[in-house]
Amino acid sequence: MENRITSLFEIQYPLIQAGMIWCSGWRLAAAVSNKGGLGIIGSGSMYPEVLEEHIQKCKAATDKPFAVNLPMLYPDIDKHIATIIRYKVPIVFTSAGNPKTWTQHLKDHGIKVVHVVSSVKFAVKAAEAGVDAVVAEGFEAGGHNGRDETTTFCLIPMVRKAIDIPLIAAGGIGTGRGMLAAMNLGADAVQIGSRFVASKESSAHDHFKNAVVEAKEGDTMLTLKEITPVRLIKNAFYQQVQAAYDAGKKIDDLKALLGRGRAKKGMFEGDLNEGELEIGQISGLIDQIMPAANIIDEILAEFETARAEQNSAKYIFG
Repeated sequence: MENRITSLFEIQYPLIQAGMIWCSGWRLAAAVSNKGGLGIIGSGSMYPEVLEEHIQKCKAATDKPFAVNLPMLYPDIDKHIATIIRYKVPIVFTSAGNPKTWTQHLKDHGIKVVHVVSSVKFAVKAAEAGVDAVVAEGFEAGGHNGRDETTTFCLIPMVRKAIDIPLIAAGGIGTGRGMLAAMNLGADAVQIGSRFVASKESSAHDHFKNAVVEAKEGDTMLTLKEITPVRLIKNAFYQQVQAAYDAGKKIDDLKALLGRGRAKKGMFEGDLNEGELEIGQISGLIDQIMPAANIIDEILAEFETARAEQNSAKYIFG
């Protein structure tokens, strides 16, 4: 399944596991990379020494390419970048910040750089900054959501029209049919997050994994747009957020309510009441916890079935 993304990353399939805070450590990244996709370590929830440990363990567990996701608002980003360079991580996905800040520095060390965006405007800025590829992530996603609430299947063709570099679709994609649809709209690959949260290798707490499996249509909502837009499962903490909005609370009140460690409490420690439970809308289609390799097998099998059906339809109606 060779295309621009598989050639760029030197992987077998154009399928990328998102770098999700508290959910994507070295076990998940290595499992996805060993299966032919691109695994990503999510560094946003890691102290510098923890990221170093995860990179070391990932390199020991796979001889395939893997990446690190690097939120640019991270306070010790310079230490993370030094670690990434020292261990020769081949690919970095940057997010939540200006790609101009670190892209050239990383590329000067032979690292391929991908930037995550939620709008056409920021996709163009990322391309102008010299990134090797862009992830365009729509409203359906659990994180990196745009304030404009543009859906993935509207965003992808608009970004495709605006930039020439490789494009990765994200947000609301967790099946083979979704993967094919995104590629039909102009994506070279897909990035999948929520589906891999519910994997055996995910570092998420089992309580959170089970909550994802149990989630149905309408159980998530995009909120906290004034701070950073995230999609949350509607638990007790979410209800507190909504009550704050209803009471006309300002941004400082929302920040105080969010506090520190709320995402860790929910996704990593398994507090389903007071924790922040970030997940995408595709959670309504996730119905079991599986090994990452089985998830990839299932997605690729459905992709090939859907592609064969599509080609047959073209033959009949073409």
